[in-house]
Amino acid sequence: MVDSALPAALPVRPLARLRSTAALLGPAFVVAVAYVDPGNFATNTAGGARYGYLLLWVVVAASATAVFVQYLAAKLGTATGRTLPELCRENYPRPVTLLLWGQAEVVTAATDLAEFVGAAIALNLLFGIPTVPAALITALVSLVVLAVAPAGRRRFEVVVVTLLAVVLAGFLYQTTRLGPLDGVGAGLVPTFDGADSVLLATGMLGATVMPHAIYLHSALARRDNGAAPRTRLRACLVDLLIALGVAGLVNVSMLLVAAASLHGTDLPAESLADVHAGLGATLGTGAGVAFGLALLASGLAASSVGTYAGEVVMAGFLRRRLTPLVRRAATMAPALVVLVLGVDPTQALVLSQVVLSFGIPFALVPVVLLGRRRDVMGALVNRRATTAAGWVVALVISGLNVFLIGQTLFG
Repeated sequence: MVDSALPAALPVRPLARLRSTAALLGPAFVVAVAYVDPGNFATNTAGGARYGYLLLWVVVAASATAVFVQYLAAKLGTATGRTLPELCRENYPRPVTLLLWGQAEVVTAATDLAEFVGAAIALNLLFGIPTVPAALITALVSLVVLAVAPAGRRRFEVVVVTLLAVVLAGFLYQTTRLGPLDGVGAGLVPTFDGADSVLLATGMLGATVMPHAIYLHSALARRDNGAAPRTRLRACLVDLLIALGVAGLVNVSMLLVAAASLHGTDLPAESLADVHAGLGATLGTGAGVAFGLALLASGLAASSVGTYAGEVVMAGFLRRRLTPLVRRAATMAPALVVLVLGVDPTQALVLSQVVLSFGIPFALVPVVLLGRRRDVMGALVNRRATTAAGWVVALVISGLNVFLIGQTLFG
Protein backbone atom coordinates (compact mmCIF):
# COMPACT_ATOMS: atom_id res chain seq x y z
CA MET A 1 0.00 0.00 0.00
CA VAL A 2 2.74 2.46 0.91
CA ASP A 3 4.85 1.67 -2.16
CA SER A 4 1.90 2.06 -4.55
CA ALA A 5 1.15 5.49 -3.12
CA LEU A 6 4.66 6.83 -3.60
CA PRO A 7 4.58 7.45 -7.39
CA ALA A 8 1.37 9.48 -7.08
CA ALA A 9 2.83 11.55 -4.26
CA LEU A 10 6.14 12.42 -5.93
CA PRO A 11 4.86 15.00 -8.46
CA VAL A 12 3.05 16.88 -5.73
CA ARG A 13 6.20 18.31 -4.14
CA PRO A 14 7.49 20.18 -7.20
CA LEU A 15 3.96 21.46 -7.84
CA ALA A 16 3.58 22.63 -4.25
CA ARG A 17 7.00 24.25 -4.41
CA LEU A 18 6.02 26.03 -7.62
CA ARG A 19 2.80 27.30 -6.07
CA SER A 20 4.68 28.51 -3.00
CA THR A 21 7.13 30.41 -5.20
CA ALA A 22 4.37 31.86 -7.41
CA ALA A 23 2.55 33.16 -4.34
CA LEU A 24 5.59 35.31 -3.52
CA LEU A 25 6.06 36.75 -7.01
CA GLY A 26 4.97 40.29 -7.73
CA PRO A 27 6.90 42.74 -5.51
CA ALA A 28 9.84 42.92 -7.94
CA PHE A 29 7.48 43.88 -10.77
CA VAL A 30 6.27 46.84 -8.71
CA VAL A 31 9.89 47.79 -8.10
CA ALA A 32 10.73 47.25 -11.80
CA VAL A 33 8.44 50.12 -12.76
CA ALA A 34 10.91 52.46 -11.06
CA TYR A 35 13.55 51.23 -13.51
CA VAL A 36 11.59 52.22 -16.62
CA ASP A 37 10.26 55.58 -15.46
CA PRO A 38 10.29 58.77 -17.60
CA GLY A 39 13.78 59.56 -16.33
CA ASN A 40 15.01 56.46 -18.11
CA PHE A 41 13.32 57.66 -21.29
CA ALA A 42 15.17 60.97 -21.04
CA THR A 43 18.63 59.63 -20.23
CA ASN A 44 18.60 56.53 -22.43
CA THR A 45 17.22 58.25 -25.52
CA ALA A 46 19.64 61.15 -24.98
CA GLY A 47 22.51 58.66 -24.73
CA GLY A 48 21.48 56.90 -27.92
CA ALA A 49 20.80 60.05 -29.91
CA ARG A 50 24.06 61.79 -28.91
CA TYR A 51 26.53 58.94 -28.72
CA GLY A 52 24.95 56.09 -30.67
CA TYR A 53 25.71 52.73 -29.07
CA LEU A 54 28.65 54.09 -27.03
CA LEU A 55 26.86 54.00 -23.65
CA LEU A 56 25.03 50.71 -24.14
CA TRP A 57 27.42 49.13 -21.65
CA VAL A 58 26.24 51.61 -19.01
CA VAL A 59 22.64 50.40 -19.39
CA VAL A 60 23.69 46.74 -19.22
CA ALA A 61 25.99 47.27 -16.23
CA ALA A 62 23.41 49.37 -14.40
CA SER A 63 20.71 46.75 -14.99
CA ALA A 64 22.92 43.99 -13.58
CA THR A 65 23.82 46.20 -10.63
CA ALA A 66 20.14 46.87 -10.01
CA VAL A 67 19.43 43.14 -9.61
CA PHE A 68 22.19 42.83 -7.02
CA VAL A 69 21.16 45.95 -5.10
CA GLN A 70 17.48 45.02 -5.05
CA TYR A 71 18.36 41.50 -3.93
CA LEU A 72 20.19 42.95 -0.93
CA ALA A 73 17.17 45.10 -0.10
CA ALA A 74 14.76 42.18 -0.47
CA LYS A 75 17.00 39.97 1.67
CA LEU A 76 17.02 42.60 4.40
CA GLY A 77 13.22 42.73 4.48
CA THR A 78 12.86 38.95 4.30
CA ALA A 79 15.34 38.28 7.11
CA THR A 80 14.14 40.94 9.53
CA GLY A 81 10.48 41.56 8.72
CA ARG A 82 11.26 45.28 8.79
CA THR A 83 11.84 47.96 6.20
CA LEU A 84 15.22 49.59 5.63
CA PRO A 85 14.01 52.93 7.10
CA GLU A 86 12.73 51.11 10.22
CA LEU A 87 16.06 49.34 10.68
CA CYS A 88 17.96 52.61 10.27
CA ARG A 89 15.79 54.23 12.95
CA GLU A 90 16.35 51.30 15.30
CA ASN A 91 20.11 50.98 14.80
CA TYR A 92 21.47 54.50 14.21
CA PRO A 93 21.56 57.70 16.29
CA ARG A 94 18.67 60.09 15.73
CA PRO A 95 20.77 62.75 13.91
CA VAL A 96 21.85 60.10 11.41
CA THR A 97 18.27 58.89 11.03
CA LEU A 98 17.05 62.42 10.38
CA LEU A 99 19.81 62.98 7.82
CA LEU A 100 18.87 59.76 6.03
CA TRP A 101 15.19 60.69 6.13
CA GLY A 102 15.87 64.17 4.73
CA GLN A 103 17.86 62.91 1.75
CA ALA A 104 15.28 60.15 1.17
CA GLU A 105 12.57 62.78 0.89
CA VAL A 106 14.70 64.72 -1.61
CA VAL A 107 15.10 61.51 -3.59
CA THR A 108 11.34 60.94 -3.49
CA ALA A 109 10.72 64.50 -4.69
CA ALA A 110 13.20 64.04 -7.55
CA THR A 111 11.48 60.78 -8.44
CA ASP A 112 8.04 62.37 -8.50
CA LEU A 113 9.40 65.22 -10.59
CA ALA A 114 10.43 62.72 -13.24
CA GLU A 115 7.14 60.82 -13.15
CA PHE A 116 4.88 63.88 -13.33
CA VAL A 117 6.87 65.70 -15.96
CA GLY A 118 7.15 62.54 -18.06
CA ALA A 119 3.44 61.74 -17.95
CA ALA A 120 2.57 65.39 -18.64
CA ILE A 121 4.83 65.37 -21.71
CA ALA A 122 3.17 62.16 -22.90
CA LEU A 123 -0.35 63.58 -22.56
CA ASN A 124 0.77 66.67 -24.40
CA LEU A 125 2.34 64.65 -27.23
CA LEU A 126 -0.60 62.27 -27.60
CA PHE A 127 -3.58 64.53 -27.00
CA GLY A 128 -2.28 68.11 -27.05
CA ILE A 129 -3.15 68.69 -23.38
CA PRO A 130 -1.11 71.56 -21.86
CA THR A 131 1.55 70.30 -19.50
CA VAL A 132 0.20 71.77 -16.22
CA PRO A 133 -3.33 70.31 -16.61
CA ALA A 134 -1.68 67.10 -17.80
CA ALA A 135 0.31 66.92 -14.55
CA LEU A 136 -2.91 67.32 -12.56
CA ILE A 137 -4.48 64.49 -14.55
CA THR A 138 -1.45 62.36 -13.75
CA ALA A 139 -1.88 63.07 -10.04
CA LEU A 140 -5.55 62.09 -10.18
CA VAL A 141 -4.92 58.84 -12.05
CA SER A 142 -2.04 57.84 -9.75
CA LEU A 143 -4.33 58.34 -6.75
CA VAL A 144 -6.87 56.03 -8.36
CA VAL A 145 -4.16 53.40 -8.84
CA LEU A 146 -3.09 53.77 -5.21
CA ALA A 147 -6.70 53.52 -4.07
CA VAL A 148 -6.79 49.85 -5.02
CA ALA A 149 -3.91 49.03 -2.65
CA PRO A 150 -5.98 48.89 0.56
CA ALA A 151 -8.32 46.40 -1.13
CA GLY A 152 -5.40 44.08 -1.75
CA ARG A 153 -1.79 44.52 -2.76
CA ARG A 154 -2.22 41.87 -5.44
CA ARG A 155 -4.69 44.14 -7.21
CA PHE A 156 -2.23 47.01 -7.07
CA GLU A 157 0.47 44.74 -8.48
CA VAL A 158 -1.80 43.66 -11.34
CA VAL A 159 -2.49 47.29 -12.31
CA VAL A 160 1.19 48.21 -12.17
CA VAL A 161 2.28 45.12 -14.11
CA THR A 162 -0.32 45.89 -16.79
CA LEU A 163 1.13 49.37 -17.23
CA LEU A 164 4.64 47.85 -17.34
CA ALA A 165 3.44 45.53 -20.11
CA VAL A 166 2.30 48.57 -22.11
CA VAL A 167 5.79 50.08 -21.82
CA LEU A 168 7.39 46.81 -22.94
CA ALA A 169 4.99 46.41 -25.87
CA GLY A 170 5.65 49.99 -27.01
CA PHE A 171 9.40 49.47 -27.27
CA LEU A 172 9.17 45.99 -28.71
CA TYR A 173 7.08 47.47 -31.50
CA GLN A 174 9.62 50.22 -32.11
CA THR A 175 12.49 47.73 -32.27
CA THR A 176 10.65 45.78 -34.97
CA ARG A 177 10.83 48.91 -37.11
CA LEU A 178 14.62 49.09 -36.90
CA GLY A 179 16.97 47.86 -39.59
CA PRO A 180 20.30 46.07 -39.01
CA LEU A 181 22.06 47.29 -35.85
CA ASP A 182 25.58 47.58 -37.23
CA GLY A 183 28.26 48.23 -34.63
CA VAL A 184 26.07 47.57 -31.61
CA GLY A 185 28.65 45.17 -30.17
CA ALA A 186 31.15 48.01 -29.73
CA GLY A 187 28.74 49.62 -27.28
CA LEU A 188 29.37 46.81 -24.81
CA VAL A 189 33.00 47.89 -24.37
CA PRO A 190 33.30 50.34 -21.42
CA THR A 191 34.40 53.73 -22.71
CA PHE A 192 33.45 57.42 -22.58
CA ASP A 193 33.64 60.32 -24.98
CA GLY A 194 34.44 63.35 -22.88
CA ALA A 195 33.04 64.77 -19.64
CA ASP A 196 29.53 65.24 -21.06
CA SER A 197 29.23 61.51 -21.68
CA VAL A 198 30.26 60.85 -18.06
CA LEU A 199 27.56 63.27 -16.86
CA LEU A 200 24.99 61.50 -18.97
CA ALA A 201 26.22 58.07 -17.84
CA THR A 202 25.84 59.18 -14.20
CA GLY A 203 22.27 60.23 -14.98
CA MET A 204 21.65 56.87 -16.65
CA LEU A 205 22.96 55.12 -13.56
CA GLY A 206 20.70 57.22 -11.34
CA ALA A 207 17.77 56.38 -13.60
CA THR A 208 18.48 52.65 -13.44
CA VAL A 209 19.58 52.00 -9.84
CA MET A 210 16.76 53.76 -8.04
CA PRO A 211 17.28 54.61 -4.33
CA HIS A 212 13.56 54.86 -3.55
CA ALA A 213 13.13 51.36 -4.98
CA ILE A 214 15.63 50.07 -2.40
CA TYR A 215 13.46 51.40 0.44
CA LEU A 216 10.29 50.09 -1.17
CA HIS A 217 11.57 46.59 -1.90
CA SER A 218 12.67 46.08 1.68
CA ALA A 219 9.02 46.65 2.61
CA LEU A 220 7.45 44.56 -0.15
CA ALA A 221 9.72 41.57 0.54
CA ARG A 222 8.23 41.12 4.00
CA ARG A 223 5.29 39.17 2.54
CA ASP A 224 5.02 35.87 4.42
CA ASN A 225 3.03 32.92 3.09
CA GLY A 226 4.27 30.60 5.79
CA ALA A 227 7.28 29.43 3.77
CA ALA A 228 10.74 29.23 5.29
CA PRO A 229 12.84 32.42 4.98
CA ARG A 230 15.29 30.82 2.54
CA THR A 231 12.42 29.64 0.36
CA ARG A 232 10.99 33.15 0.35
CA LEU A 233 14.42 34.56 -0.51
CA ARG A 234 14.77 32.19 -3.46
CA ALA A 235 11.35 33.32 -4.67
CA CYS A 236 12.51 36.94 -4.35
CA LEU A 237 15.51 36.18 -6.54
CA VAL A 238 13.35 34.53 -9.22
CA ASP A 239 10.97 37.49 -9.03
CA LEU A 240 13.88 39.91 -9.45
CA LEU A 241 15.49 38.11 -12.36
CA ILE A 242 12.23 38.07 -14.31
CA ALA A 243 11.02 41.57 -13.47
CA LEU A 244 14.32 43.43 -13.76
CA GLY A 245 15.16 41.35 -16.81
CA VAL A 246 12.09 42.86 -18.45
CA ALA A 247 13.07 46.33 -17.23
CA GLY A 248 16.61 45.87 -18.53
CA LEU A 249 15.26 44.80 -21.92
CA VAL A 250 13.16 47.97 -22.07
CA ASN A 251 16.13 50.17 -21.15
CA VAL A 252 18.34 48.57 -23.77
CA SER A 253 15.56 49.02 -26.34
CA MET A 254 15.28 52.72 -25.48
CA LEU A 255 18.93 53.34 -26.26
CA LEU A 256 18.97 51.12 -29.35
CA VAL A 257 15.90 52.78 -30.85
CA ALA A 258 17.32 56.28 -30.32
CA ALA A 259 20.78 55.29 -31.56
CA ALA A 260 19.58 53.50 -34.69
CA SER A 261 17.01 56.09 -35.74
CA LEU A 262 18.34 59.45 -34.51
CA HIS A 263 22.13 59.32 -34.07
CA GLY A 264 24.00 60.85 -36.98
CA THR A 265 20.90 62.47 -38.46
CA ASP A 266 20.03 66.15 -38.69
CA LEU A 267 16.90 65.57 -36.61
CA PRO A 268 16.88 67.36 -33.24
CA ALA A 269 16.83 65.08 -30.18
CA GLU A 270 17.27 67.48 -27.29
CA SER A 271 13.88 66.75 -25.74
CA LEU A 272 11.39 63.92 -25.48
CA ALA A 273 9.16 65.88 -27.86
CA ASP A 274 12.04 65.90 -30.35
CA VAL A 275 12.52 62.15 -29.90
CA HIS A 276 8.81 61.55 -30.39
CA ALA A 277 8.81 63.58 -33.60
CA GLY A 278 12.08 62.02 -34.79
CA LEU A 279 10.80 58.48 -34.30
CA GLY A 280 7.66 59.36 -36.20
CA ALA A 281 9.76 60.73 -39.06
CA THR A 282 12.25 57.85 -39.25
CA LEU A 283 10.25 54.81 -38.12
CA GLY A 284 6.71 55.84 -38.95
CA THR A 285 3.76 57.41 -37.16
CA GLY A 286 3.06 54.18 -35.29
CA ALA A 287 6.48 54.28 -33.64
CA GLY A 288 5.86 57.82 -32.42
CA VAL A 289 2.48 56.83 -30.97
CA ALA A 290 4.01 53.74 -29.34
CA PHE A 291 6.68 55.93 -27.75
CA GLY A 292 4.06 58.33 -26.38
CA LEU A 293 1.86 55.54 -24.98
CA ALA A 294 4.86 53.85 -23.36
CA LEU A 295 5.91 57.16 -21.79
CA LEU A 296 2.38 57.75 -20.47
CA ALA A 297 2.09 54.26 -18.97
CA SER A 298 5.53 54.67 -17.43
CA GLY A 299 4.68 57.99 -15.80
CA LEU A 300 1.34 56.82 -14.41
CA ALA A 301 2.74 53.59 -12.96
CA ALA A 302 5.95 55.09 -11.61
CA SER A 303 4.16 58.03 -9.94
CA SER A 304 1.96 55.58 -8.00
CA VAL A 305 4.95 53.48 -7.00
CA GLY A 306 6.86 56.61 -5.98
CA THR A 307 4.07 57.66 -3.63
CA TYR A 308 4.03 54.15 -2.17
CA ALA A 309 7.79 54.42 -1.55
CA GLY A 310 7.33 57.83 0.07
CA GLU A 311 4.93 56.30 2.58
CA VAL A 312 7.48 53.61 3.45
CA VAL A 313 10.19 56.25 3.95
CA MET A 314 8.21 58.49 6.31
CA ALA A 315 6.64 55.64 8.27
CA GLY A 316 10.00 53.94 8.74
CA PHE A 317 12.24 56.88 9.61
CA LEU A 318 9.76 59.01 11.58
CA ARG A 319 6.86 56.71 12.52
CA ARG A 320 4.59 59.21 10.82
CA ARG A 321 2.09 58.69 8.04
CA LEU A 322 0.47 61.04 5.56
CA THR A 323 -2.65 60.25 3.60
CA PRO A 324 -1.94 59.48 -0.08
CA LEU A 325 -3.73 62.71 -1.03
CA VAL A 326 -1.55 64.88 1.22
CA ARG A 327 1.66 63.14 0.13
CA ARG A 328 0.66 63.39 -3.52
CA ALA A 329 0.00 67.12 -3.13
CA ALA A 330 3.35 67.66 -1.40
CA THR A 331 5.46 65.66 -3.84
CA MET A 332 3.83 67.01 -6.98
CA ALA A 333 4.52 70.63 -5.99
CA PRO A 334 8.11 70.71 -7.39
CA ALA A 335 6.91 69.27 -10.70
CA LEU A 336 4.18 71.87 -11.00
CA VAL A 337 6.67 74.65 -10.22
CA VAL A 338 8.99 73.35 -12.96
CA LEU A 339 6.16 73.23 -15.49
CA VAL A 340 4.69 76.62 -14.53
CA LEU A 341 8.10 78.32 -14.73
CA GLY A 342 8.62 76.91 -18.21
CA VAL A 343 11.79 74.98 -17.36
CA ASP A 344 12.74 72.61 -20.17
CA PRO A 345 11.01 69.36 -19.10
CA THR A 346 13.57 67.00 -20.61
CA GLN A 347 16.47 68.81 -18.97
CA ALA A 348 14.58 68.67 -15.67
CA LEU A 349 14.20 64.91 -16.15
CA VAL A 350 17.92 64.38 -16.74
CA LEU A 351 18.88 66.51 -13.73
CA SER A 352 16.40 64.64 -11.53
CA GLN A 353 18.18 61.41 -12.42
CA VAL A 354 21.52 62.94 -11.40
CA VAL A 355 19.95 63.77 -8.01
CA LEU A 356 18.81 60.15 -7.74
CA SER A 357 22.35 59.00 -8.44
CA PHE A 358 23.56 61.00 -5.43
CA GLY A 359 20.92 59.30 -3.30
CA ILE A 360 22.04 55.75 -4.11
CA PRO A 361 24.92 55.55 -1.57
CA PHE A 362 22.66 56.83 1.24
CA ALA A 363 20.36 53.88 0.65
CA LEU A 364 22.95 51.28 -0.34
CA VAL A 365 25.52 51.81 2.42
CA PRO A 366 23.00 51.11 5.23
CA VAL A 367 21.85 48.00 3.35
CA VAL A 368 25.43 46.71 3.22
CA LEU A 369 26.19 47.64 6.83
CA LEU A 370 23.03 46.07 8.23
CA GLY A 371 23.21 43.04 5.97
CA ARG A 372 26.58 41.95 7.36
CA ARG A 373 25.34 41.96 10.98
CA ARG A 374 24.25 38.57 12.31
CA ASP A 375 22.30 40.21 15.16
CA VAL A 376 20.13 41.90 12.50
CA MET A 377 19.99 39.27 9.76
CA GLY A 378 20.16 36.04 11.75
CA ALA A 379 20.76 32.99 9.57
CA LEU A 380 20.45 35.09 6.39
CA VAL A 381 23.45 37.29 7.22
CA ASN A 382 25.41 38.24 4.10
CA ARG A 383 28.64 36.46 3.33
CA ARG A 384 31.88 38.41 3.19
CA ALA A 385 31.97 38.19 -0.62
CA THR A 386 28.45 39.67 -0.83
CA THR A 387 29.41 42.48 1.53
CA ALA A 388 32.58 43.18 -0.46
CA ALA A 389 30.58 43.35 -3.70
CA GLY A 390 28.17 45.78 -2.04
CA TRP A 391 31.07 48.03 -1.03
CA VAL A 392 32.49 47.95 -4.55
CA VAL A 393 29.14 49.06 -6.01
CA ALA A 394 28.79 51.83 -3.42
CA LEU A 395 32.35 53.08 -4.02
CA VAL A 396 32.01 53.09 -7.83
CA ILE A 397 28.78 55.07 -7.67
CA SER A 398 30.22 57.46 -5.10
CA GLY A 399 33.32 57.93 -7.27
CA LEU A 400 31.18 58.85 -10.28
CA ASN A 401 29.32 61.34 -8.11
CA VAL A 402 32.55 62.95 -6.90
CA PHE A 403 33.69 63.27 -10.52
CA LEU A 404 30.35 64.84 -11.39
CA ILE A 405 30.69 67.41 -8.60
CA GLY A 406 34.18 68.28 -9.77
CA GLN A 407 33.03 68.73 -13.36
CA THR A 408 30.08 70.85 -12.27
CA LEU A 409 32.15 73.14 -10.02
CA PHE A 410 35.44 73.31 -11.88
CA GLY A 411 34.91 71.79 -15.33
